[in-house]
Amino acid sequence: MTSAPLREPELERVDLCASADLPPPRPDGQDHYTISEVAAHTGLSVHTLRWYERIGLMPDVDRSHTGQRRYTNADLGWLSFVNKLRLTGMAVADMVRYADLVRQGDHTTAERRALLSTTRDDVLRRIAELTSTLAVLNFKIDLYTEADDDTARVSEGT
Repeated sequence: MTSAPLREPELERVDLCASADLPPPRPDGQDHYTISEVAAHTGLSVHTLRWYERIGLMPDVDRSHTGQRRYTNADLGWLSFVNKLRLTGMAVADMVRYADLVRQGDHTTAERRALLSTTRDDVLRRIAELTSTLAVLNFKIDLYTEADDDTARVSEGT
């Protein structure tokens, strides 16, 4: 029996959260990382990783019997997502709120969606501002390039 073909939107949908910028160094099941390994992989400092845990931005990190943190591939994926949120300019308090909502479960999806939608709107506004600023910069650069070309022509006698 053959299955029905995927609808077009499903073919295009990719879980960007699941694909971190850097793939995890080890396969699932062998993914126990020390805090220094996570710092090296993510570019975050050890201090930042501990702070994320302290403020509730990082879910409960597993510990070894000696108390050493043991991060997993899921933790690396979460940190990649948190980094994306940081790049949006989302306030740390909002990131912590989002993390708390995730821990509370599926009944918080509407609130999570609203938080992410607000952030998306802010990002789109910033993109529009930067696009406008880029247009001004390009205009000025073109003016200076034309002025330099005119100056070169005059000095060459053309």
